[in-house]
Amino acid sequence: MQGPFCLLSFNLMRGFYKLPMLRFSGHLLAIVTLPLLTQLGGVAWLIAIAFGCRWAVFVAVLVISYAGLSLAAIWAAPIFGRTALSCFENGPLQVQNPLYCALNRNYVTPQMHAVLDDTARAMDRQFPGTQTLVLDANFPFFDGFPLLPHRSHDDGKKADLAFYYQVDGQYLPGAVRAPMGYFAFEQGPTDCPPKLLTLRWDLDFVQNWWRDITPEPRRNIALINMLASAGRVGKIFVEPHLVDDWGVTHSKVRFQGCRAARHDDHIHLQLQ
Repeated sequence: MQGPFCLLSFNLMRGFYKLPMLRFSGHLLAIVTLPLLTQLGGVAWLIAIAFGCRWAVFVAVLVISYAGLSLAAIWAAPIFGRTALSCFENGPLQVQNPLYCALNRNYVTPQMHAVLDDTARAMDRQFPGTQTLVLDANFPFFDGFPLLPHRSHDDGKKADLAFYYQVDGQYLPGAVRAPMGYFAFEQGPTDCPPKLLTLRWDLDFVQNWWRDITPEPRRNIALINMLASAGRVGKIFVEPHLVDDWGVTHSKVRFQGCRAARHDDHIHLQLQ
């Protein structure tokens, strides 16, 4: 083990030493930022640097190492109390976009996995054909590791669910307004004042890009009430104007605060 590790370290240092300053700065930026997006991307980038600076070699090693690390994470995550939500199952519970799995943002604790699976199956029994879509969950390793742009999602006990949508009163299975399920806001009154430094983005300039469909009230109300009645669930965040419109009154359903992201494009839940 000592020989290969020393060789890899030597190659890594030699690769950095040969980099021009601008290229070095770019690599350093990638090594710092990729873990905040994928957790494992920075390690894959370091491995690619160690194996060569030619562009074709770098890209090939980066892709192979990242894929290998991501696959290994599926088996290693249970050591850290996490389990992966599958992007290949076609049942009542689905990850909304394969990109969430590719970015390693589809990990939860076994307890959260059970809550999500039980809730999706219950929704399908109550409304046959319903697909419950998971958006961002958590990274595979280490409590407290941030999953940007979220303020939480750092312990495997949080997950976001997409709204159920309809068009002309007809439920649309698996549909979302925006490609990743986020940032297609349902406009309504708010008491939050505009602020420059905040995660409460309005993103007005992209709102006309999204699909012209609306949340399906019956399923969304049933989902929130079902989650609220689950003993393992501690909090549910939904924007107040939607809570008022849907007539939800449970004490677990709360406002996330004006400094956090808007929650009129998805439902956030977290365990006790």
